[in-house]
Amino acid sequence: MPIYEYRCNSCGFQKEHIQKMSDEPLKTCPSCNADTYQKQLSAAGFQLKGTGWYATDFKGGSSSAPKPSEASAAPAGCGGACACHSS
Repeated sequence: MPIYEYRCNSCGFQKEHIQKMSDEPLKTCPSCNADTYQKQLSAAGFQLKGTGWYATDFKGGSSSAPKPSEASAAPAGCGGACACHSS
C-alpha cells in the first residue's frame, strides 16, 4: 500500500499515512481539526504485505547445502595444496 505524506496548512502538522490508492485524500488535520490537511508531493513509498517472492529469496526449490569442492575433500596431510590435487 502507498504511504502518503500530509501537511496541515493551518498548524504545520505533518505526518505519513498508509492508504489504498482508491481511498479519498484526508482533509481534516488530526492535530488541529482544520480542513486544511493536504497530500504533499514526495518520493513514492510503499509497504509490502503478505507472502511472496522477494529479491533476497532463492528462485530454485532446493534449500540443500552447496557441494564441497575437491580441495576441501583432500586428505588432511597436504590440505589439497600440493601438485597432485591441482587440475
